[in-house]
Amino acid sequence: MPRRGGRLLRLRRRALRRERAHPRPWDPNAQHAGPPTALLGRAVERAGSIPEAQVARITFEILRPIPIATLTATAEVVRAGRTVELVEAVLSDEQGELVRARAWRVRTAEVDLSGGVLPDDPPPAGPGSARPAEAFFPTGHDTGYHTAMEVRFSAGEFLRLGPATAWMRMRYPLVAGEEPSPLARVLVAADSGNGISGTLDYRRYLFVNTDLTVNLIRPPVGQWVRLEAVTHPQPHGVGLADAALHDERGRIGRSTQTLVVSERA
Repeated sequence: MPRRGGRLLRLRRRALRRERAHPRPWDPNAQHAGPPTALLGRAVERAGSIPEAQVARITFEILRPIPIATLTATAEVVRAGRTVELVEAVLSDEQGELVRARAWRVRTAEVDLSGGVLPDDPPPAGPGSARPAEAFFPTGHDTGYHTAMEVRFSAGEFLRLGPATAWMRMRYPLVAGEEPSPLARVLVAADSGNGISGTLDYRRYLFVNTDLTVNLIRPPVGQWVRLEAVTHPQPHGVGLADAALHDERGRIGRSTQTLVVSERA
């Protein structure tokens, strides 16, 4: 009878050949960072001590791939204040930290802006005028981020190179039985900037983000979040994905992702 070790080696070689022929943008044992970052955003909001405040900026440092496993989110205020406060949060598994976040929460209050010159930023064409996504990247799973999100494109497509504009909304709550906060709705979508606007073929190149920064001038209204995204890879191996964020009423902020660009082995 053939040795079991030899059979396992042949199976690994076949899997490697399949991966080379049909590579995936990320490890099938890892998950999209959108929901995990939203969990950290939820922890940040709960840890905050200023009653009438919103997250104005939050940055996530992605320390290693996020596994499909039980994770723990913790947060604490590290710089308290009456008008602004800095909150730190950590997402961990049994091996240690996965993602670390720092967020500024800013108190909100009515301000008369009638004497200023404000930018003209009309509402964009809504998701009703956009088309459903045609296909998602191969993930190795029947269910996951691609089935948990509804995506409609006004320009571009997941598997089409170049800038893209997509409306995204959650099909399911982030936490069972709990209505997602406006911040969670933004964060679940925001990590998709480099995914919808890739300018390099993922079968030949990797363009992995090491972080995610989201600036919000106001929380979104409604379920839909719009990303108008463009990716800027550079030949020395560094890139940037940049996305303007809107809801159906207009601009809500911006997201950026630092990218490590490389050719596949």
